[in-house]
Amino acid sequence: MEMHQVRYFLAVAETLNFTRAAEQCHVAQPSLSRAIRKLEEELGGDLFRRERSQTHLTELGRSMLPVLQQCFDSAKAAKDLANRFGTAESEPLRVGVSRTVSLELLAPMLSELARVCLGLELSFRRGNGTDILEDLRAGDIEVAVTASTHVDWERFDGWALFEEGFALMVPRNHALARRKNVTLADAASEPFVARSYCETAADMAAALKSMGIAPHQQHNPSNDTDTVALIESGLGVGILPTSAARSSAVRACTVSDLDVSRTVNVHAVAGRQRTMAAAGLIRLLRAADWPAYTS
Repeated sequence: MEMHQVRYFLAVAETLNFTRAAEQCHVAQPSLSRAIRKLEEELGGDLFRRERSQTHLTELGRSMLPVLQQCFDSAKAAKDLANRFGTAESEPLRVGVSRTVSLELLAPMLSELARVCLGLELSFRRGNGTDILEDLRAGDIEVAVTASTHVDWERFDGWALFEEGFALMVPRNHALARRKNVTLADAASEPFVARSYCETAADMAAALKSMGIAPHQQHNPSNDTDTVALIESGLGVGILPTSAARSSAVRACTVSDLDVSRTVNVHAVAGRQRTMAAAGLIRLLRAADWPAYTS
């Protein structure tokens, strides 16, 4: 199957007239008819029912129309993208990242992508997992990285990147910082920096409730950067993903009686055309040595 055959088929399917399709494709009608006939031979059946006054798609033709349209669009997009790379034009990529996932984790993969995609221009959207997936559904972003556990659209493609547990984060000069392992009860009397914006907030609240832990004083920031800043300042302690312990001013303590974890995933939309940059980022994220970045 060759792309000019697909282009001729799409033109006839649009005009339902071989003569007008040939004019649209700037080719002689006999040449277009031969190409269509050859395509039909390759596919094993008639694509059109040819009538004097009107041409109609056969059942096979109707079935093949969306497939060949996607094939043609993808090939055209690949050619256009290659041309843009060849002329060093910009290559925009819109990425949504949950506010509970640090961009620092993605930086090595983004750097590698920038090395191979000349002119890469990154735009980021931040929000909770539900908002980021809604942005992806709406086409406002091309790739989403979240820890959301509620994926309710069958067209979402998702790949698990890594799973991690949670740790109690305390200031370096805190009494608990000298202990490698703690229990939830050890932190029960401490002011708490809560992560109500987290995808696992409900699971975490249930775990604390089951242990009879009800913080008497609670701060409510809106993202992990602010959460860590409050902990650094000594305003409280907090339970964060182990990968969030990037600051030298906080200490991550293993909580022996906390059985909560999360999985960070990358998402795209099945069947939606992806740019070379989007496809490249997904491949890089899936191939990354995540234990080296999250431990």
